[in-house]
This record gives sequence, structure tokens and C-alpha cells, in this order.
Amino acid sequence: MIEVLLIAILSLVAQLVLPWWSLAIVSFLVCFWRSEKAGQAFFYGFYGIAVVWLIYALLIHFRTDGIFTGRMSELLFKMNSKVLPGLVTAILGGLVGGLSGLSGFYIKQATGKQIINHRT
Repeated sequence: MIEVLLIAILSLVAQLVLPWWSLAIVSFLVCFWRSEKAGQAFFYGFYGIAVVWLIYALLIHFRTDGIFTGRMSELLFKMNSKVLPGLVTAILGGLVGGLSGLSGFYIKQATGKQIINHRT
């Protein structure tokens, strides 16, 4: 779970000064460095980014008293749901983070930087 926190904190800081896609670089690098399995790499990237984006969506929702999320829901989904934009935001961010984390793991495997367990 350290990886999830590391991805969340570093991506939050990176997105303050860099474009939104900097989260993919953070997730890639953390999973390249720390992950041992492909499923773990996707999980770390997905949840690390999804949590940050969900919290940010909730912050926007509460700061605008739900007006912004309601209008975005009507514009994008043709329904008045204040929950749906936050969920879609978290899922899309999570998918970007998860796939970039998975890419980091596979690049680590392809370059031979993987941990090898020897049984003696």
C-alpha cells in the first residue's frame, strides 16, 4: 500500500505544476521501481490516481455546492446526477494510472530489471 500512497502524493504534487498526464509518468516510474507483479502494478496505479481524482472531484462539488457537477452531468450524460461525474472522473483517471503502472511493470520486465527468486 506504500506504492498507492506514493503514487497518490507524487501525482498530486506533479499535477499542481505539470499537465494532467504527468500522473501517467508518476505511476509508470513508481511501478517500474516497486511492483513485483502485473496485477499489483495495475492496482497500485489505478487506486493511487483514482483516489486523488475522486477527492479533487468531491472538492469541486462541495466548493460549488453541486452546481458544477449537476450542470456537467446534464451536459455529458443528459441526466441530473451529481454522483456520476465524480465516479466517471475517478474511473478514467484510475484507468490512465493503472495502464501506465502496468506499462512500467512490463518495461521493467522487458529490460531485465525484475526481481528473480531463486529456489535452492
